[in-house]
Amino acid sequence: MYDHLVRLYTGVVHTEVAHAEAGIARPSAPRWTSPVPKTGKQASEQIFPMCSVCCCVMNVTIKTSFVAVTFITQTFSPTLIETTNTLTGFSSNCLVIVIKDEESGYNKNLFCIPKHYEEDLERVFIPHGLILDRTERLARDIMQDMGNHHIVALCVLKGGYKFFADLLDHIKALNQNGDKSVPITVDFVRIKSYCKDTPIEKISIVGELSTLNGKNVLVVEDIIKTGRTMKALLSKLKDNEPKMVKVVSLLIKRTYRSPGYRPDYIGFEIPDKFVVGYALDYNEYFRDLNHICILKERAKEKYKSNVRLLE
Repeated sequence: MYDHLVRLYTGVVHTEVAHAEAGIARPSAPRWTSPVPKTGKQASEQIFPMCSVCCCVMNVTIKTSFVAVTFITQTFSPTLIETTNTLTGFSSNCLVIVIKDEESGYNKNLFCIPKHYEEDLERVFIPHGLILDRTERLARDIMQDMGNHHIVALCVLKGGYKFFADLLDHIKALNQNGDKSVPITVDFVRIKSYCKDTPIEKISIVGELSTLNGKNVLVVEDIIKTGRTMKALLSKLKDNEPKMVKVVSLLIKRTYRSPGYRPDYIGFEIPDKFVVGYALDYNEYFRDLNHICILKERAKEKYKSNVRLLE
């Protein structure tokens, strides 16, 4: 089944690389027809049996029983950043994937996008497969730090629910197959702080936090923009005297409005772009989109009529 298992990681097929690193011998075909790209936006061609490729690609050319596939790669820069938990004073090194300001993402036609959103999206910014791979690594890091005690995973609704579910799936797999195994319980909180594009003055926290007294709490958030709402939640948590609190956020925005707050675990640091998908919404739309995408400006006007309070 080796040649029929092909995994996409940031748009690059890396089956050959993974086996080379593991020292596993493999058949001579299929092979790269040009070197695997390592940096920058480069194109490389990979020949696969037609039955083994099931993905959205561009520049597809039939060659007898093979498909020639051209992939465009995207550069992400992992950066080691020192972070300090403002509640516990815990300091840790956090390896972050930094997406540069000039990065524009991927052509959306390379991916499966729901037809009702096709005209609303500029580009795919972070593909779903990359999100899942990064989430798996975050789960491993969390278990290394918190895997000796019962963990209460606190999901920040609504935008955090998909990241929360996928993260817990990976933690559960580590519980079943790893050296450490700890009980995980879940709880939910909702923070209301935004109405359309404009922050409102009052931050409202809906949820029962008194049950977290003396517990090891993992706060799971989808995106941290200025950090204002997260700092308000941490302040409320502190009033209930948990034993430990750590925060994981899939995304953190690089913006001049941020006072510098950084969570303990970060998936991606992104430019100050308006992104939707993977449960990130605009007026409750786009939560049903698998990829994280850049929203067109005219789409904001289209969906602005649905005025409601958002988290």
